[in-house]
Amino acid sequence: MPELPDIEDYRAALRARMVGNVLANARIRAFTLLSTFDPPVDALHGQVVTDVRRLGKRIVFVFGQVDPQPLFGVLHLMVAGRLRWEEFGAKVPGRIGLAAFDVETPGGEPVGALVLTEAGTKKRARLAVVREEGLADHDRGGLEPLETDRAGFVAAVTATNRTLKRGLTDPRVLSGIGNAYSDEILHAAGLSPVARTQQLDEDELTRLYESTVEVLTTWQRRLRDETGDGFPTKVTAFRDDFAAHGRFEQPCPVCGTPIARIRYADNETNYCPRCQTEGRLLKDRSLSRILKDDWPSTIDEAEAD
Repeated sequence: MPELPDIEDYRAALRARMVGNVLANARIRAFTLLSTFDPPVDALHGQVVTDVRRLGKRIVFVFGQVDPQPLFGVLHLMVAGRLRWEEFGAKVPGRIGLAAFDVETPGGEPVGALVLTEAGTKKRARLAVVREEGLADHDRGGLEPLETDRAGFVAAVTATNRTLKRGLTDPRVLSGIGNAYSDEILHAAGLSPVARTQQLDEDELTRLYESTVEVLTTWQRRLRDETGDGFPTKVTAFRDDFAAHGRFEQPCPVCGTPIARIRYADNETNYCPRCQTEGRLLKDRSLSRILKDDWPSTIDEAEAD
């Protein structure tokens, strides 16, 4: 699922192409995409895009010339939704295409088309058209991690006693962080994903805050530098330069220990046993029921095997 750095990369590219221009037409191919019906999506036709915002992991398109009040298009890409910038009137791809949004200048000159795709059979991406009061329904309430100080961050994270992994990824706690960047933050902080938020000492809380800011800021800048004046084409949760996420059994860039993982549902958490868990391997719930005491409890035991 695209997270804060990816959404900000999209947002910058979209603002450069859409703000001040007009949505000429919204061509919806998959009607499961629409999660609202009033106002209808065609109410956006002919309207000027005045801003593109981020709301957590959602992209919000602001249409400013709607009477009596502006309308907002709230797009949640979910896990596999992706955006392309194509020529005006570009065809919506057959199997993975969900919609295309044609953009023109206020004078009617073609600018381009924003094409929405989603890989896989489960179409989860959603688009809502709402008035201003409806935006609150899409705001999970989490604190923006790059817009707060240490005190605000610590207060939000420690308000409940959660695992660090869940504390970082719960959108009601922090906004815009998901599975990938939480792994990177915890690796940078040298903290276990299953440590409890209310059991961290002051030094650990400082490391968590500083690592969150550093990881998100660094990757936001890197993605923007890579994209430049183009449009993001490599939005992924798996990057070669990540330290931990998606790097199971590959060497930790700090200590060389193979990255370990915990698998649960459709997700997995990646971590370095030496840097983050004092050499302990965290038991995968599904495996621990089968292997019980045979599962190695430390990285040293695993290496001895």
